[in-house]
Amino acid sequence: MKKSLGGKIAFGVGGAVKDMAYTLSAYYLMYYYQNVLGLSPSFVGTVLMIARFFDALNDPIMGVLVAKTRSRWGRFRPWIFSGTVLNAFTLYALFAAPKMPETGIMVWFTVVYLLWGITYTMLDIPYWSMIPAAAETMSDREKMAVIGRTCAGVGGAIMAVFALLAVDKFGGGTNDREGFRILALIVSIAFLAGEIFCCLRLKEKRPETAAPSTSVKQMFKELFHNDQTLTVSGIIVLVNVATYITTNLVIYFFKYDYGGEMWETTYTLFIAIGSVSLVLGMVLVYPLLRRKKVSNEKIFKGSVLTAITGYLVLLGVCLSGASGKFIPLVIAGCMVFVANGLLMVLTTVFLANSVDYGQLRTHHRDESVTFSMQTFVVKAASGLAIFITGMGLDLIGMTGDAEETGEVIPQTAETLTGLRLMLTLLPILGLLIAFFCFRKWFKLTDKRMEEITQELGIK
Repeated sequence: MKKSLGGKIAFGVGGAVKDMAYTLSAYYLMYYYQNVLGLSPSFVGTVLMIARFFDALNDPIMGVLVAKTRSRWGRFRPWIFSGTVLNAFTLYALFAAPKMPETGIMVWFTVVYLLWGITYTMLDIPYWSMIPAAAETMSDREKMAVIGRTCAGVGGAIMAVFALLAVDKFGGGTNDREGFRILALIVSIAFLAGEIFCCLRLKEKRPETAAPSTSVKQMFKELFHNDQTLTVSGIIVLVNVATYITTNLVIYFFKYDYGGEMWETTYTLFIAIGSVSLVLGMVLVYPLLRRKKVSNEKIFKGSVLTAITGYLVLLGVCLSGASGKFIPLVIAGCMVFVANGLLMVLTTVFLANSVDYGQLRTHHRDESVTFSMQTFVVKAASGLAIFITGMGLDLIGMTGDAEETGEVIPQTAETLTGLRLMLTLLPILGLLIAFFCFRKWFKLTDKRMEEITQELGIK
Protein backbone atom coordinates (compact mmCIF):
# COMPACT_ATOMS: atom_id res chain seq x y z
CA MET A 1 0.00 0.00 0.00
CA LYS A 2 1.28 3.44 -0.85
CA LYS A 3 2.22 5.42 2.17
CA SER A 4 -0.18 8.23 1.17
CA LEU A 5 -2.61 10.00 3.46
CA GLY A 6 -5.49 8.69 1.34
CA GLY A 7 -4.31 5.10 1.71
CA LYS A 8 -3.95 5.43 5.47
CA ILE A 9 -7.39 7.01 5.78
CA ALA A 10 -8.88 4.23 3.66
CA PHE A 11 -7.23 1.56 5.80
CA GLY A 12 -8.47 3.26 8.95
CA VAL A 13 -12.03 3.68 7.67
CA GLY A 14 -12.11 0.01 6.68
CA GLY A 15 -11.07 -1.00 10.18
CA ALA A 16 -13.57 1.35 11.83
CA VAL A 17 -16.69 0.18 9.97
CA LYS A 18 -15.59 -3.44 10.12
CA ASP A 19 -15.39 -3.36 13.90
CA MET A 20 -18.61 -1.38 14.24
CA ALA A 21 -20.35 -4.32 12.59
CA TYR A 22 -18.35 -6.90 14.53
CA THR A 23 -18.97 -5.23 17.90
CA LEU A 24 -22.72 -5.20 17.36
CA SER A 25 -22.56 -8.98 17.09
CA ALA A 26 -19.87 -9.61 19.72
CA TYR A 27 -21.37 -7.37 22.43
CA TYR A 28 -25.11 -7.73 21.95
CA LEU A 29 -25.89 -11.08 20.32
CA MET A 30 -26.31 -12.93 23.61
CA TYR A 31 -28.40 -10.08 25.04
CA TYR A 32 -30.61 -9.90 21.93
CA TYR A 33 -31.40 -13.62 21.65
CA GLN A 34 -31.58 -14.31 25.42
CA ASN A 35 -33.01 -11.14 26.94
CA VAL A 36 -35.08 -9.84 24.01
CA LEU A 37 -36.15 -13.00 22.17
CA GLY A 38 -36.13 -15.34 25.16
CA LEU A 39 -33.83 -18.16 24.03
CA SER A 40 -31.82 -20.12 26.59
CA PRO A 41 -28.32 -18.66 27.22
CA SER A 42 -26.90 -22.19 27.08
CA PHE A 43 -28.43 -22.77 23.64
CA VAL A 44 -27.07 -19.48 22.28
CA GLY A 45 -23.63 -20.20 23.70
CA THR A 46 -23.63 -23.73 22.30
CA VAL A 47 -24.53 -22.54 18.80
CA LEU A 48 -21.73 -20.00 18.90
CA MET A 49 -19.28 -22.63 20.05
CA ILE A 50 -20.28 -25.03 17.26
CA ALA A 51 -19.95 -22.20 14.74
CA ARG A 52 -16.41 -21.58 15.92
CA PHE A 53 -15.50 -25.24 15.39
CA PHE A 54 -16.82 -24.88 11.87
CA ASP A 55 -14.61 -21.80 11.44
CA ALA A 56 -11.65 -23.94 12.46
CA LEU A 57 -11.94 -25.47 9.00
CA ASN A 58 -13.21 -22.39 7.17
CA ASP A 59 -10.66 -19.76 8.21
CA PRO A 60 -7.36 -21.43 7.20
CA ILE A 61 -8.94 -22.55 3.93
CA MET A 62 -9.99 -18.96 3.27
CA GLY A 63 -6.46 -17.86 4.01
CA VAL A 64 -5.18 -20.29 1.36
CA LEU A 65 -7.76 -19.05 -1.17
CA VAL A 66 -6.74 -15.44 -0.60
CA ALA A 67 -3.06 -16.33 -0.91
CA LYS A 68 -3.77 -18.02 -4.27
CA THR A 69 -5.81 -15.12 -5.65
CA ARG A 70 -4.44 -13.22 -8.66
CA SER A 71 -6.56 -10.48 -10.21
CA ARG A 72 -6.22 -7.05 -11.81
CA TRP A 73 -7.48 -5.59 -8.49
CA GLY A 74 -4.89 -7.46 -6.42
CA ARG A 75 -5.11 -10.33 -3.99
CA PHE A 76 -6.96 -8.67 -1.13
CA ARG A 77 -9.46 -6.07 -2.38
CA PRO A 78 -11.76 -8.49 -4.28
CA TRP A 79 -12.25 -10.50 -1.10
CA ILE A 80 -12.75 -7.44 1.09
CA PHE A 81 -15.48 -6.15 -1.24
CA SER A 82 -17.34 -9.41 -1.82
CA GLY A 83 -17.08 -10.45 1.83
CA THR A 84 -18.46 -7.11 2.99
CA VAL A 85 -21.50 -7.26 0.69
CA LEU A 86 -22.45 -10.72 1.94
CA ASN A 87 -21.62 -10.02 5.58
CA ALA A 88 -23.71 -6.84 5.64
CA PHE A 89 -26.77 -8.85 4.56
CA THR A 90 -26.20 -11.56 7.17
CA LEU A 91 -25.56 -9.01 9.94
CA TYR A 92 -28.94 -7.42 9.27
CA ALA A 93 -30.64 -10.82 9.17
CA LEU A 94 -29.01 -11.75 12.47
CA PHE A 95 -30.76 -8.89 14.27
CA ALA A 96 -33.97 -9.01 12.23
CA ALA A 97 -35.29 -12.41 13.27
CA PRO A 98 -38.92 -12.73 12.12
CA LYS A 99 -41.65 -13.42 14.65
CA MET A 100 -42.10 -17.17 14.81
CA PRO A 101 -42.23 -19.99 17.39
CA GLU A 102 -39.16 -20.56 19.55
CA THR A 103 -38.03 -23.52 17.45
CA GLY A 104 -38.10 -21.38 14.32
CA ILE A 105 -36.03 -18.67 15.97
CA MET A 106 -33.51 -21.28 17.09
CA VAL A 107 -33.14 -22.56 13.51
CA TRP A 108 -32.95 -18.99 12.12
CA PHE A 109 -30.22 -18.01 14.57
CA THR A 110 -28.17 -21.16 13.92
CA VAL A 111 -28.23 -20.89 10.12
CA VAL A 112 -27.75 -17.12 9.87
CA TYR A 113 -24.92 -17.05 12.40
CA LEU A 114 -23.02 -19.75 10.53
CA LEU A 115 -23.36 -17.66 7.36
CA TRP A 116 -22.26 -14.55 9.23
CA GLY A 117 -19.07 -16.28 10.38
CA ILE A 118 -18.19 -17.47 6.87
CA THR A 119 -18.75 -14.08 5.24
CA TYR A 120 -16.90 -12.17 7.96
CA THR A 121 -13.87 -14.38 7.39
CA MET A 122 -13.96 -13.46 3.68
CA LEU A 123 -13.21 -9.81 4.45
CA ASP A 124 -11.30 -9.90 7.72
CA ILE A 125 -8.39 -12.10 6.64
CA PRO A 126 -7.45 -10.01 3.57
CA TYR A 127 -7.86 -6.76 5.54
CA TRP A 128 -5.30 -7.66 8.19
CA SER A 129 -3.08 -9.47 5.68
CA MET A 130 -2.32 -6.06 4.19
CA ILE A 131 -0.06 -5.19 7.15
CA PRO A 132 2.91 -7.52 6.55
CA ALA A 133 2.35 -7.40 2.79
CA ALA A 134 2.49 -3.59 2.64
CA ALA A 135 4.87 -2.65 5.46
CA GLU A 136 8.30 -4.19 5.23
CA THR A 137 10.06 -2.65 8.25
CA MET A 138 9.13 -3.16 11.88
CA SER A 139 8.54 0.57 12.25
CA ASP A 140 6.10 0.76 9.32
CA ARG A 141 4.41 -2.44 10.46
CA GLU A 142 3.83 -1.05 13.94
CA LYS A 143 2.40 2.16 12.45
CA MET A 144 0.01 0.19 10.27
CA ALA A 145 -1.02 -2.00 13.19
CA VAL A 146 -1.66 1.10 15.31
CA ILE A 147 -3.72 2.75 12.53
CA GLY A 148 -5.79 -0.35 11.90
CA ARG A 149 -6.29 -1.27 15.54
CA THR A 150 -6.95 2.30 16.66
CA CYS A 151 -9.57 2.98 14.00
CA ALA A 152 -11.11 -0.45 14.63
CA GLY A 153 -11.14 0.39 18.32
CA VAL A 154 -12.88 3.71 17.64
CA GLY A 155 -15.49 2.01 15.45
CA GLY A 156 -16.07 -0.67 18.04
CA ALA A 157 -16.25 1.94 20.79
CA ILE A 158 -18.90 3.93 18.94
CA MET A 159 -21.05 0.83 18.64
CA ALA A 160 -20.46 -0.32 22.21
CA VAL A 161 -21.31 3.13 23.61
CA PHE A 162 -24.33 4.09 21.56
CA ALA A 163 -25.95 0.74 20.70
CA LEU A 164 -28.36 0.53 23.63
CA LEU A 165 -29.27 4.22 23.40
CA ALA A 166 -29.95 3.75 19.68
CA VAL A 167 -32.02 0.62 20.32
CA ASP A 168 -34.07 2.49 22.90
CA LYS A 169 -34.59 5.41 20.52
CA PHE A 170 -35.44 3.33 17.45
CA GLY A 171 -37.69 1.04 19.48
CA GLY A 172 -39.62 3.87 21.09
CA GLY A 173 -38.42 2.87 24.55
CA THR A 174 -40.59 -0.27 24.64
CA ASN A 175 -39.72 -2.38 21.57
CA ASP A 176 -36.08 -3.50 21.76
CA ARG A 177 -36.70 -6.03 19.01
CA GLU A 178 -37.54 -3.31 16.48
CA GLY A 179 -34.77 -1.11 17.85
CA PHE A 180 -32.13 -3.75 17.17
CA ARG A 181 -33.51 -4.35 13.66
CA ILE A 182 -33.25 -0.68 12.67
CA LEU A 183 -29.81 -0.32 14.25
CA ALA A 184 -28.55 -3.40 12.36
CA LEU A 185 -29.87 -1.95 9.09
CA ILE A 186 -28.06 1.36 9.62
CA VAL A 187 -24.82 -0.35 10.66
CA SER A 188 -24.95 -2.69 7.66
CA ILE A 189 -25.32 0.23 5.24
CA ALA A 190 -22.47 2.18 6.87
CA PHE A 191 -20.35 -0.98 6.86
CA LEU A 192 -20.86 -1.50 3.15
CA ALA A 193 -20.19 2.16 2.26
CA GLY A 194 -17.01 2.30 4.36
CA GLU A 195 -15.49 -0.86 2.91
CA ILE A 196 -16.28 0.23 -0.65
CA PHE A 197 -14.36 3.44 0.09
CA CYS A 198 -11.51 1.35 1.51
CA CYS A 199 -11.36 -0.83 -1.61
CA LEU A 200 -11.43 2.17 -3.97
CA ARG A 201 -8.67 4.13 -2.22
CA LEU A 202 -6.47 1.33 -0.91
CA LYS A 203 -3.75 0.59 -3.48
CA GLU A 204 -1.97 -2.68 -2.94
CA LYS A 205 1.76 -2.92 -3.13
CA ARG A 206 1.89 -6.17 -5.02
CA PRO A 207 5.16 -8.03 -4.97
CA GLU A 208 4.48 -11.68 -5.62
CA THR A 209 5.27 -12.72 -2.08
CA ALA A 210 3.10 -15.82 -2.10
CA ALA A 211 4.25 -18.87 -3.99
CA PRO A 212 1.64 -19.81 -6.60
CA SER A 213 2.94 -23.37 -6.79
CA THR A 214 2.55 -24.06 -3.08
CA SER A 215 -0.12 -26.68 -2.45
CA VAL A 216 -2.89 -26.35 0.12
CA LYS A 217 -1.36 -29.26 2.02
CA GLN A 218 2.03 -27.57 2.03
CA MET A 219 0.58 -24.28 3.24
CA PHE A 220 -1.12 -26.01 6.16
CA LYS A 221 2.11 -27.82 6.94
CA GLU A 222 4.07 -24.55 6.95
CA LEU A 223 1.44 -22.83 9.06
CA PHE A 224 1.39 -25.46 11.78
CA HIS A 225 5.17 -25.74 11.74
CA ASN A 226 5.43 -22.02 12.57
CA ASP A 227 5.56 -22.35 16.35
CA GLN A 228 5.41 -18.57 16.82
CA THR A 229 2.18 -18.21 14.83
CA LEU A 230 0.67 -20.90 17.03
CA THR A 231 2.03 -19.35 20.23
CA VAL A 232 0.73 -15.88 19.37
CA SER A 233 -2.61 -17.35 18.28
CA GLY A 234 -2.96 -19.10 21.63
CA ILE A 235 -2.19 -15.88 23.47
CA ILE A 236 -4.76 -14.02 21.34
CA VAL A 237 -7.39 -16.61 22.29
CA LEU A 238 -6.70 -16.25 26.01
CA VAL A 239 -6.59 -12.44 26.00
CA ASN A 240 -9.75 -12.18 23.91
CA VAL A 241 -11.67 -14.72 26.00
CA ALA A 242 -10.96 -12.54 29.03
CA THR A 243 -12.09 -9.44 27.14
CA TYR A 244 -15.26 -10.96 25.70
CA ILE A 245 -16.35 -12.47 29.02
CA THR A 246 -16.15 -8.96 30.44
CA THR A 247 -18.04 -7.30 27.59
CA ASN A 248 -20.71 -10.02 27.56
CA LEU A 249 -21.36 -9.82 31.30
CA VAL A 250 -20.97 -6.13 32.07
CA ILE A 251 -24.41 -5.29 30.64
CA TYR A 252 -26.00 -7.79 33.05
CA PHE A 253 -23.89 -6.36 35.89
CA PHE A 254 -25.16 -2.82 35.38
CA LYS A 255 -28.74 -3.87 34.74
CA TYR A 256 -29.20 -6.23 37.69
CA ASP A 257 -26.40 -5.53 40.19
CA TYR A 258 -25.59 -1.83 39.96
CA GLY A 259 -29.24 -1.32 39.06
CA GLY A 260 -31.38 1.75 39.18
CA GLU A 261 -33.84 3.24 36.71
CA MET A 262 -30.97 4.94 34.85
CA TRP A 263 -28.87 1.80 34.50
CA GLU A 264 -28.68 2.16 30.70
CA THR A 265 -27.19 5.65 31.05
CA THR A 266 -24.68 4.47 33.65
CA TYR A 267 -23.73 1.47 31.52
CA THR A 268 -23.30 3.69 28.47
CA LEU A 269 -21.10 6.13 30.40
CA PHE A 270 -18.95 3.30 31.73
CA ILE A 271 -18.52 1.78 28.27
CA ALA A 272 -17.76 5.25 26.82
CA ILE A 273 -14.99 5.87 29.34
CA GLY A 274 -13.67 2.35 28.85
CA SER A 275 -13.70 2.72 25.07
CA VAL A 276 -11.77 5.99 25.25
CA SER A 277 -9.26 4.25 27.52
CA LEU A 278 -8.96 1.40 25.00
CA VAL A 279 -8.18 3.81 22.16
CA LEU A 280 -5.75 5.81 24.32
CA GLY A 281 -3.90 2.59 25.09
CA MET A 282 -3.46 1.97 21.36
CA VAL A 283 -2.84 5.45 19.99
CA LEU A 284 -1.00 7.20 22.85
CA VAL A 285 0.36 4.82 25.48
CA TYR A 286 1.88 2.28 23.08
CA PRO A 287 3.69 4.86 20.86
CA LEU A 288 4.88 6.66 23.99
CA LEU A 289 6.35 3.51 25.49
CA ARG A 290 8.04 2.59 22.20
CA ARG A 291 9.48 6.08 21.90
CA LYS A 292 11.01 5.57 25.33
CA LYS A 293 12.62 2.36 23.99
CA VAL A 294 10.51 0.05 26.12
CA SER A 295 10.60 -3.41 24.54
CA ASN A 296 7.42 -5.05 23.26
CA GLU A 297 7.90 -7.98 25.62
CA LYS A 298 8.02 -5.66 28.66
CA ILE A 299 4.94 -3.79 27.43
CA PHE A 300 3.09 -7.09 27.09
CA LYS A 301 3.93 -8.26 30.59
CA GLY A 302 3.08 -4.88 32.09
CA SER A 303 -0.23 -4.78 30.23
CA VAL A 304 -1.31 -8.21 31.48
CA LEU A 305 -0.41 -7.32 35.07
CA THR A 306 -2.25 -3.99 34.78
CA ALA A 307 -5.40 -5.74 33.52
CA ILE A 308 -5.26 -8.30 36.35
CA THR A 309 -4.90 -5.49 38.90
CA GLY A 310 -7.93 -3.76 37.39
CA TYR A 311 -10.01 -6.92 37.71
CA LEU A 312 -8.93 -7.33 41.35
CA VAL A 313 -10.05 -3.76 42.08
CA LEU A 314 -13.34 -4.49 40.32
CA LEU A 315 -13.80 -7.64 42.41
CA GLY A 316 -13.22 -5.69 45.61
CA VAL A 317 -15.79 -3.08 44.61
CA CYS A 318 -18.33 -5.77 43.66
CA LEU A 319 -17.96 -7.74 46.89
CA SER A 320 -18.34 -4.58 48.99
CA GLY A 321 -21.54 -3.61 47.16
CA ALA A 322 -21.37 -2.03 43.71
CA SER A 323 -24.44 0.22 43.89
CA GLY A 324 -23.45 3.88 43.91
CA LYS A 325 -19.69 3.21 43.63
CA PHE A 326 -19.26 4.44 40.09
CA ILE A 327 -15.84 6.12 40.44
CA PRO A 328 -14.05 2.97 41.72
CA LEU A 329 -15.72 1.00 38.92
CA VAL A 330 -14.43 3.51 36.37
CA ILE A 331 -10.88 3.33 37.78
CA ALA A 332 -10.90 -0.46 37.54
CA GLY A 333 -12.43 -0.31 34.05
CA CYS A 334 -9.81 2.17 32.80
CA MET A 335 -6.99 -0.10 33.94
CA VAL A 336 -8.53 -3.07 32.13
CA PHE A 337 -9.37 -1.21 28.92
CA VAL A 338 -6.02 0.61 28.58
CA ALA A 339 -4.26 -2.72 29.01
CA ASN A 340 -6.56 -4.32 26.43
CA GLY A 341 -5.75 -1.58 23.94
CA LEU A 342 -2.05 -2.26 24.33
CA LEU A 343 -2.55 -6.02 24.03
CA MET A 344 -4.60 -5.67 20.84
CA VAL A 345 -1.81 -3.72 19.12
CA LEU A 346 0.93 -5.99 20.46
CA THR A 347 -0.68 -9.26 19.38
CA THR A 348 -1.24 -7.87 15.87
CA VAL A 349 2.43 -6.83 15.67
CA PHE A 350 3.52 -10.23 17.01
CA LEU A 351 1.44 -12.07 14.43
CA ALA A 352 2.78 -9.89 11.60
CA ASN A 353 6.31 -10.59 12.82
CA SER A 354 5.61 -14.32 12.75
CA VAL A 355 5.26 -13.97 8.96
CA ASP A 356 8.94 -12.98 8.73
CA TYR A 357 9.84 -15.76 11.14
CA GLY A 358 7.97 -18.26 8.97
CA GLN A 359 9.60 -16.95 5.80
CA LEU A 360 13.04 -17.43 7.32
CA ARG A 361 12.22 -21.04 8.15
CA THR A 362 10.22 -22.08 5.07
CA HIS A 363 11.22 -19.50 2.40
CA HIS A 364 7.56 -18.58 1.81
CA ARG A 365 5.61 -15.50 2.94
CA ASP A 366 2.03 -16.61 3.59
CA GLU A 367 0.49 -13.45 5.06
CA SER A 368 -3.13 -14.40 4.43
CA VAL A 369 -2.68 -17.93 5.76
CA THR A 370 -1.01 -16.60 8.91
CA PHE A 371 -3.65 -13.91 9.43
CA SER A 372 -6.40 -16.44 8.89
CA MET A 373 -5.31 -17.67 12.31
CA GLN A 374 -6.04 -14.23 13.79
CA THR A 375 -9.53 -14.21 12.33
CA PHE A 376 -10.15 -17.74 13.54
CA VAL A 377 -8.78 -17.31 17.04
CA VAL A 378 -10.60 -14.01 17.65
CA LYS A 379 -13.89 -15.58 16.58
CA ALA A 380 -13.03 -18.75 18.51
CA ALA A 381 -12.36 -16.63 21.59
CA SER A 382 -15.67 -14.86 21.11
CA GLY A 383 -17.50 -18.16 20.74
CA LEU A 384 -15.73 -19.72 23.74
CA ALA A 385 -16.39 -16.65 25.88
CA ILE A 386 -20.08 -16.47 25.01
CA PHE A 387 -20.40 -20.24 25.55
CA ILE A 388 -18.90 -19.82 29.02
CA THR A 389 -21.15 -16.80 29.57
CA GLY A 390 -24.28 -18.65 28.48
CA MET A 391 -23.57 -21.74 30.58
CA GLY A 392 -22.59 -19.54 33.50
CA LEU A 393 -25.77 -17.44 33.33
CA ASP A 394 -27.88 -20.58 33.36
CA LEU A 395 -25.77 -22.04 36.19
CA ILE A 396 -26.21 -19.01 38.46
CA GLY A 397 -29.93 -18.82 37.66
CA MET A 398 -30.02 -15.59 35.63
CA THR A 399 -33.53 -14.86 34.29
CA GLY A 400 -34.55 -12.54 31.45
CA ASP A 401 -37.10 -9.76 31.49
CA ALA A 402 -40.84 -10.41 31.38
CA GLU A 403 -41.53 -11.44 27.78
CA GLU A 404 -44.73 -9.46 27.23
CA THR A 405 -44.12 -6.27 29.26
CA GLY A 406 -40.32 -6.04 29.23
CA GLU A 407 -40.38 -5.57 33.02
CA VAL A 408 -37.00 -6.12 34.71
CA ILE A 409 -37.15 -9.17 37.01
CA PRO A 410 -34.89 -8.82 40.11
CA GLN A 411 -32.19 -11.48 40.55
CA THR A 412 -31.44 -13.40 43.74
CA ALA A 413 -28.45 -12.62 45.97
CA GLU A 414 -26.82 -15.91 44.96
CA THR A 415 -27.22 -15.05 41.28
CA LEU A 416 -25.61 -11.64 41.76
CA THR A 417 -22.68 -13.15 43.68
CA GLY A 418 -22.14 -15.63 40.87
CA LEU A 419 -22.27 -12.81 38.32
CA ARG A 420 -19.60 -10.82 40.19
CA LEU A 421 -17.25 -13.81 40.40
CA MET A 422 -17.72 -14.67 36.72
CA LEU A 423 -17.09 -11.06 35.71
CA THR A 424 -13.71 -10.91 37.47
CA LEU A 425 -12.17 -14.29 38.28
CA LEU A 426 -12.64 -15.90 34.85
CA PRO A 427 -10.80 -13.08 32.97
CA ILE A 428 -8.02 -13.14 35.58
CA LEU A 429 -7.55 -16.88 35.02
CA GLY A 430 -7.32 -16.40 31.24
CA LEU A 431 -4.76 -13.59 31.57
CA LEU A 432 -2.59 -15.58 33.98
CA ILE A 433 -2.44 -18.49 31.52
CA ALA A 434 -1.59 -16.04 28.68
CA PHE A 435 1.23 -14.59 30.80
CA PHE A 436 2.64 -18.08 31.42
CA CYS A 437 2.47 -19.03 27.72
CA PHE A 438 4.22 -15.80 26.75
CA ARG A 439 7.09 -16.35 29.15
CA LYS A 440 7.54 -20.01 28.20
CA TRP A 441 7.15 -20.09 24.41
CA PHE A 442 7.34 -16.60 22.88
CA LYS A 443 10.60 -16.00 20.96
CA LEU A 444 10.03 -12.92 18.76
CA THR A 445 11.60 -10.34 21.02
CA ASP A 446 12.70 -7.01 19.61
CA LYS A 447 16.29 -8.23 19.50
CA ARG A 448 15.35 -11.43 17.68
CA MET A 449 13.26 -9.53 15.13
CA GLU A 450 16.22 -7.28 14.30
CA GLU A 451 18.25 -10.40 13.57
CA ILE A 452 15.49 -11.90 11.42
CA THR A 453 15.02 -8.74 9.32
CA GLN A 454 18.78 -8.55 8.74
CA GLU A 455 18.87 -12.20 7.61
CA LEU A 456 15.96 -11.59 5.23
CA GLY A 457 17.57 -8.44 3.87
CA ILE A 458 14.73 -6.18 5.04
CA LYS A 459 15.81 -2.66 5.81
